[in-house]
Amino acid sequence: MWANSKKNIFEYDVKVMLDTLIYQSLVKVDKDGIIRIHNQLQDMGNLKSLITFDISDCLSLTSLPNELDNLTSLTTFDISEYSSLISLPNELGNLTSLTTLNISKCSSLTPLPNELDILIFLTNFDISGCSSLTSLPNELTNLTSLIKFDISECSSLTSLPNELGNFTSLSTLNISKCLSLISLPNELDNLKFLTNFDISGCSSLTSLPNELTNLTSLTKFDISECSTNWYSNLISLSNELGNFRSLTIFIINKYSSFTSLPNELNNFTSLNTFYINECSSLTSLPNEMGNLTSFTTLNISWYSSLTSSSNELGKLISFTTFIISRYLSFTSLPNEFINLTSSTTFYINECSSLTSLLNGLNNPTSLITLNISWCSTLTSLPNELSNLSSLTIFNIRFYKYNGILRKLYKCQG
Repeated sequence: MWANSKKNIFEYDVKVMLDTLIYQSLVKVDKDGIIRIHNQLQDMGNLKSLITFDISDCLSLTSLPNELDNLTSLTTFDISEYSSLISLPNELGNLTSLTTLNISKCSSLTPLPNELDILIFLTNFDISGCSSLTSLPNELTNLTSLIKFDISECSSLTSLPNELGNFTSLSTLNISKCLSLISLPNELDNLKFLTNFDISGCSSLTSLPNELTNLTSLTKFDISECSTNWYSNLISLSNELGNFRSLTIFIINKYSSFTSLPNELNNFTSLNTFYINECSSLTSLPNEMGNLTSFTTLNISWYSSLTSSSNELGKLISFTTFIISRYLSFTSLPNEFINLTSSTTFYINECSSLTSLLNGLNNPTSLITLNISWCSTLTSLPNELSNLSSLTIFNIRFYKYNGILRKLYKCQG
């Protein structure tokens, strides 16, 4: 099936696009000049053995033929970026073999048919970017086979139905950038197999339900860029957050009012990746972070108030990647970093107050990548750089130091 490529759409004028659609039998133009779905597309309902149907990027089409319900063998249906589509036919519920339904970026779509509840074999449902959608039907209770549900960037969506708790097979739920969403249903605690939960950018969401702490299978949790009122809520939940013992990736970027992190973070015993970027009021990291023995990646970029990192970070013997960028008060690497012998990657960018690396880099003999860029006040490099025998990538842009070539020569990587 022919489809427009998004990046090429703007290379053709409207007339050429319309002529192409007509030539490909996707549309016809009536005597009155109205663009309609071509009869041949309507007749596709006779293709009873069709398994995959992709009509994405058909920007001018406004409706789907009811005859689609005859495609009883269809397993994958993609009508993404169908920006003029305003409704789905109720007959879509008759596609009972469907496992993947993608209606993402159908920005004019307003209601979803209740009949979608009949799609009991659906495992992947993507309605991301349906910016006119204001609610989800309560009738979506039978989608118990659903594994991945993406409703990100549904900016007009104000609430989620309690029936979402019936999606008991769900492993990935993405509701990021739902700007009007004000609450989450308590019934989410029924999602016992949920591993990936993204609620970043939900700026109207003011609190987390206590029931979320029952999501004990969660491995990735992103709560970045939500309401500034969240900090007190996060603190109140901190004792229960210890239930997230399977959590491996935790992202809480862009909270300007955060001044500290709860000590209970040390309960995340499986945590290996932690992003806490752009929390501009954060002044310190809890010492308890030193207990996160599975920790491999820490990103603490865009800080103006953080004056020191925890000395306990030196206990993170599994640490492999350290990213520190725009850390304006950072003057030197802690001596405790000498214990990070497993580190392979260091990114130290735009730390405008950094004057010395001291001995913090003299021991990670496994270091492969060292990036020190735009550290304008850095005046010296440690002699111990010559110990970095595994170093293969060294980026030290916008740094003036006469002895650098001599020290680089000693690095045998």
